[in-house]
Formats: sequence, structure tokens, C-alpha cells
Amino acid sequence: MTPEQELIQAARGGDRAALAKLVGAIKDLVFNLAVRMLGNPADAEDATQEILVRVMRGLSTFRGESQFRTWVYQVASNYLLTARKREAERRHERLDDLARSLAEGLVDGDPPLDDQLLVREAKLTCTSLMLLGLDRPHRLAFVLGEVLDLPADEGAAILEVSAEAFRKRLSRARQKMAEFTSTTCGLVEPSLPCRCGKQMARRVRLGLFDPEKCSFTTLPTQPPPSVSDEDAVEAIDALERALAVFRGHPSYAASDAVTNGLRELLESGPFAD
Repeated sequence: MTPEQELIQAARGGDRAALAKLVGAIKDLVFNLAVRMLGNPADAEDATQEILVRVMRGLSTFRGESQFRTWVYQVASNYLLTARKREAERRHERLDDLARSLAEGLVDGDPPLDDQLLVREAKLTCTSLMLLGLDRPHRLAFVLGEVLDLPADEGAAILEVSAEAFRKRLSRARQKMAEFTSTTCGLVEPSLPCRCGKQMARRVRLGLFDPEKCSFTTLPTQPPPSVSDEDAVEAIDALERALAVFRGHPSYAASDAVTNGLRELLESGPFAD
């Protein structure tokens, strides 16, 4: 029996310390999926807590027929596919609307911001909003298969579809993202003007963004990959540059708000329905 299996068995037997350790090991995994599906860190924190409660309450149903990670992703995916739409998702359901907004930002004449933290915030925000332009099933396939880089067989198991169906869904999502970014994103298509600094300047001027309240650049992160996202974008062709833009988000760590909320839940009583 592996250490993970021992931990799961102990948690299922009522060991709260084991349960807390098990949840602590998966909270970042769940948060990274939620923030990419919802496009807003605050919404992702709320969703992460709800998903982890479902994991804790449903732990007795895990039979070990798949990896524990796969099962956790399945619980998270079922929630994220059916949960009510948050404000960010309702406002950015169409890529055409995002493209129009980006174009307006270019013609407004605002000089680009020099603050590189705010420019980075703009990049992370913009790519998050791009994902919201995919419908939920294609967005989820894209996040699982391309952003989180899960194998097709695992992605298929998470979505409970055949491997072939998963690959087709992923291919359609990849193509739609590549087509959009190749005509709107200066990081993907070098001939296009870089919009990030101008977009953020416009949002600040219109009162749509408070420079003191960054969402993405203030999130705790896990250790970065050995190759930076900027290096990766320079090294690959057009389609791969589009994918690299989305993979360029850091691997986030769930904030203290999630951790503290879970601690309160773990201390409040049993999780049986």
C-alpha cells in the first residue's frame, strides 16, 4: 500500500489529521483548475472550498479504480461544469466581445503603462478571459489537456468520455484558441501590437481596475518551471505560441482564505451527509 493509499484509508476511517493532510495535498490542484475555469481568483477560492467539501464527504465512494488525482479532478469537473455562472463568466462568454474590447483599447490612445507588475496582471487577466470564451465542456478539455498537460486517457476518464472524444474536443478548443490569439494577441503574433500595457491603462482610466487590488499577481505560487513563459513563447511556432500563452500562468497555491476555511470545516464536526 502506498503512503497516499494509507492516508486515504485513515481519512475514510475517521482520522481527522489524515483527512486534513489529504485535503492539504490536493487543495492547490483543485484551485488551479478552478481559477482557470472561472477566470477570477475570488470565485475560484469559493469554488475550491465547495469542491473540497464534496471530496471530503464523498471520500467513501472512492474505490481506487483510478488514481486519486483523477477522481479529485472528476469531482471538481462535475462541480465546475454545472455550477451557476459567476459574473466574470457571464460578461465574457463570447470571444467576439473580448476582441472588440481589445480593439477599443488600442484606439483609445492611452499610453502603455510602465509598471511591469500591472502589465503582468493585464496579461494574466486577458488570457483568463480568453478561456471564458470557450463553452464549459471545451474550456475544461483545454484546461485539462493543454494548460494542466494531463494525458488524454486521464482527461477522458475525468470527463467520462472516450479517449477519442476527448481528443476531438481538445482539438476543437485548441483550434479556436489559436485562431483567436493569432489575430488579437501580440505575444502570439509578433506583427500585432502588444495590447497589455494599453489595455490596463484604459481600465485604470475608466475606473474598471484598482491598481492597488491586483488579483493574479498577488496570488501565492508554487515553484516555477525551469523555462520561463517568455522563453517558451519565443521558441515555438504559432500554434504552440498560443498554447504557451495559457501555460504561462504560474502554478498557483491556494490562499490562506481557502486553508483557514477548510480548517474551520475540519474542526466543525463529521462530514457525513
